[in-house]
Amino acid sequence: MSRIFIGCIALIFIMTSCSKSAKSVLYSNLQAAADTLKFKEEVHFKNVKQLTFGGDNAEAYWSFDSKKVVFQATNKQWGAQCDQIYYFDLEKWERKLAPPPLLSTGLGRTTCSFFMPGNKSVVYASTHDASASCPHVPERRADGKYIWPIYESFDIYHGDLQGNIIKKLTDQPGYDAEATVSPQGDKIVFTSLRSGDLELYTMNIDGSNVKQVTNQLGYDGGAFFSPDGKKLIFRSSRPTSPEDVKVYKELLAQGQVMPTNMELYTCNVDGSELKQLTHLGKANWAPYFHPKGDKVIFSSNHAAPRGYQFNLYMINIDGTGLKQISYDKTFDSFPMFSYDGKKIIFASNRNNGGTRDTNLFIADWVE
Repeated sequence: MSRIFIGCIALIFIMTSCSKSAKSVLYSNLQAAADTLKFKEEVHFKNVKQLTFGGDNAEAYWSFDSKKVVFQATNKQWGAQCDQIYYFDLEKWERKLAPPPLLSTGLGRTTCSFFMPGNKSVVYASTHDASASCPHVPERRADGKYIWPIYESFDIYHGDLQGNIIKKLTDQPGYDAEATVSPQGDKIVFTSLRSGDLELYTMNIDGSNVKQVTNQLGYDGGAFFSPDGKKLIFRSSRPTSPEDVKVYKELLAQGQVMPTNMELYTCNVDGSELKQLTHLGKANWAPYFHPKGDKVIFSSNHAAPRGYQFNLYMINIDGTGLKQISYDKTFDSFPMFSYDGKKIIFASNRNNGGTRDTNLFIADWVE
């Protein structure tokens, strides 16, 4: 559960198809006007293109060949009352009302999809084995504090691009989700509650050889591998004061967490050399390594006066050189570089007509 969404107001957009004659439709015909979707301060973005138009769309991640993206969406126009997994073949992309190919079962709730090696299948988490219905969303707290539900019915599945489940990769009591795959194609990292706390684990891509990575109290999640597959970057809320520990444990017992104080950490894949990367305060999350492995891009609200504005930042892996990358006034998050480092995909509230829709955007990356 590595996402923050503000809710969904469904809109129907009048959409026209792009030309089918060009092989790379995405990169030339997504929108007629060039760079009207970037802010002037966003010097690292070029040729920003909008990929979705309405609903809540997030956690979009590239295939290994950078020709496809898989993502999760809540969109009533697509029949998705809560998050389901979809994908776009970018060379065949068209702006249209019809939903893209559905990869999950359409039952329960899903989260955190990622392409497997070979680009013909994905891994994702789902609650569909427990119930065909969307799981209950906790009521808003009286004190207004934000919480995430940690559904114990989440398990991790390997599925093909036709919507068929190939294998159930986890089958332990409690939450198993947030799986991502090493660029080396040999391992998966994920978050699990199997120890009684939310810790990171790795496993082979067939689900075998499960190993625990982290072991300190707190919610460790949203992990990604470094380009060489030797390190992990993740976000964690690690309570230290007696009161914070008490609140964390009480919420966890109710299947909830409060993701309002999170910092970024790195470690080796075996959990050694654990280091806290950020000390910014508030919520720092959705990190991803730059393809060179020397920097990390992430989302943060540390500079927001009231805490709700999230933007993308970049920082060196030694904790120096913090730099703001994106400048939307509400929400930018879930960045991922294409494997060749030429493009970036992210979710944003920009260009949503004043609604609360979160859409996907692709841009050329300028160093």
